[in-house]
Amino acid sequence: MTATPGSRTGPPADGTRAFEAERPRLRRIAARILDDETEADDVVQQAWIRLHGADAAAIGNLPGWLTTVTTRLCLDVLRARRATPQADVGDDERPVHGEAPHRLPDGDPAHAAASADGVGAALRVVIDALPPSERVAFVLHDSFGFDFPAIARILDCTPAAARKRASRARVRLAQAADGSPAEPVSAGPTDWRIVDAFLTAAREGEFARLLALLAPDAIVTADADTVATGTPARLVGREAVAAMFDGAAQSALPVFIDGRPGAAWFLRGRPRVAFDFTVTDGRVRSIEFRAEAPVLEALVRRTGGAARS
Repeated sequence: MTATPGSRTGPPADGTRAFEAERPRLRRIAARILDDETEADDVVQQAWIRLHGADAAAIGNLPGWLTTVTTRLCLDVLRARRATPQADVGDDERPVHGEAPHRLPDGDPAHAAASADGVGAALRVVIDALPPSERVAFVLHDSFGFDFPAIARILDCTPAAARKRASRARVRLAQAADGSPAEPVSAGPTDWRIVDAFLTAAREGEFARLLALLAPDAIVTADADTVATGTPARLVGREAVAAMFDGAAQSALPVFIDGRPGAAWFLRGRPRVAFDFTVTDGRVRSIEFRAEAPVLEALVRRTGGAARS
């Protein structure tokens, strides 16, 4: 690779020293998210490698950049651990049974949840079963005090969605700690039906049906990879969203996205863009277009509400 004048890759001049100053903090974040010190060390080392391959001039805030890279690498590890799809319903606004302000003791609920000395096996099972984005949002907020806009930037979602993901994780862990029945980590029984009905209406050009299936304040958002292909970054309002999908989605197939029922556009047998739905009270509240490689690689084809074998 030939560098252009005035550009350079790798850490800034004092990048090694700055990284080593950040390493303990990054390792604490990774170890808390992954509950595995060996994997945490691997993730931090990968972050160091990423730093060496990065454009130094593009890194304005090195600690923030390293935090984002490390956390997203943790997300990749968590997604790789999941053998079967489970719902990532963190931005679903339906309340969890018993949802009320309820924090685990000791001031650090994520640490308590991950510590074998602090909780029983049931609680460890619950935190291990949390969808990756719920787990990350919960740990970053409740253990490290990240605000939700910062978490949203890391997870590539809205601050409201990040808040809901942390809240749902907190409730599940609180229920397990109390011995109360926990809500299963699964999609709502009708969510996949709403998604599939929406796709059918889109393909068949049923504009009125699309309107009926959309919440009045429905929005469409797109990640940076999708926007780069020419997709609008944001559409707001039921009519605008319905118009966008009217007669479209011909090549969309039903999938699970982190366990949530959604769809993906396939081209020559390969997924190109995932349609990540949020369904609230039987209506589509939001659809996020996602084309990040890790998301596409983790998609699971489904038939109705079940994964295809």
